[in-house]
Amino acid sequence: MNRVDHDHLKIFGARAGENLAARMSEYLSLPLGQADTELFPDGELIVRVEEDVRGKDCFVVQSTSNPVNANLMELLIYIDCLRRASAQRITAVIPYFGYGRQDRKASGRTPITAKLVANLITAAGADRVLCMDLHAAQIQGFFDIPVDHLSAMTVFCDYFTSIRDELGDLVIVSPDVGNVKVANAYASYLDADLAIIDKRRESGMKVASRNLIGSVKNQTVLMVDDMISTAGTICEAANLLMNEGAKQIIAGATHPVLVGLAMDRLQESAFERIVVTDTIPDNGRLDPIRDRLVKLSVAPLMGEALHRIHHDMSISALFQRATGTKR
Repeated sequence: MNRVDHDHLKIFGARAGENLAARMSEYLSLPLGQADTELFPDGELIVRVEEDVRGKDCFVVQSTSNPVNANLMELLIYIDCLRRASAQRITAVIPYFGYGRQDRKASGRTPITAKLVANLITAAGADRVLCMDLHAAQIQGFFDIPVDHLSAMTVFCDYFTSIRDELGDLVIVSPDVGNVKVANAYASYLDADLAIIDKRRESGMKVASRNLIGSVKNQTVLMVDDMISTAGTICEAANLLMNEGAKQIIAGATHPVLVGLAMDRLQESAFERIVVTDTIPDNGRLDPIRDRLVKLSVAPLMGEALHRIHHDMSISALFQRATGTKR
């Protein structure tokens, strides 16, 4: 790594990004930028940047996770605050991009909210965006400013490589047909077999029929996706795989959204291990599954990307093992 510019580079952590921002700052041997967010009794927010940022390259870290709207608004206020303080460049670092599933009109008279969010971030004054494992890769095109889209695949591969011997015969299972490219990339890197769950819905019915393409009998199964939300789909898939004779099942997800009945489902699930990253603040939410949880940090990866952006260096090397990801 080149010498870090302590004077010109500033990293700020908003409330849903402060822990990750601190780890990124530690990776870069930089002090975390001094700022404060205050909540007024009527629910309004005010952000105060407590150091000089005039002419500085500023990065503000904020996941727009639950509460999505409050965290999004705080990000917009942070960007506006830095712009009005004459920052030279402002990068919105969004580890988890909320509203990412609203990337198209699913039916008539519905919004494309991911595009609206992109417009808001741009209008607030951001010069570029750094994000990780967008739910839909096309969201990059919703922005009129540069977007650097990172993949956590390298982080997961490093972890699974470190325990590869104990996994034994391994098969990567794609939870649906749309994720096959990603699953195939994992299978190639980890020297594993590939299987696919073909999910189909009967006309007019919500219940899906699932069929397994490939074999998992007496093998360790790894399912990796961009997020676990309600955990309904992934837990149903795990039940199917156990019925097909899987020896053990491991789930991997970049973003532990975990809403609704997710924690109950995961507690009762067949997963022996659940591997996630720190893109979304924990705040004790994951305690019920702590006994089978592995949390990986994306701070070194995002910190390295931030360093390269600051020095106008290519970040393509960070995608070296991520050729199958949704980029």
